[in-house]
Amino acid sequence: MTCRELVELVTEYLEGALAPHEHARFEEHVTTCPSCQAHIDQMRRTIAVLGRLPEELLPESAEHDLLEAFRGWRPS
Repeated sequence: MTCRELVELVTEYLEGALAPHEHARFEEHVTTCPSCQAHIDQMRRTIAVLGRLPEELLPESAEHDLLEAFRGWRPS
């Protein structure tokens, strides 16, 4: 797996949605790539901080739209 592939799959990884073979490739790459380890750590910190925001600050429709955008995003 390349760093670019990992970045494309990080959301699915953090949601536990990767297929077993992709999960294994992802984990193998992370163990040997400090840059990707840092990227995943930053994503986890970002998710943790965002999870502490009061829900009333983000309308439900915006949350849905953001989640769909992140799940559907793929670099060109």
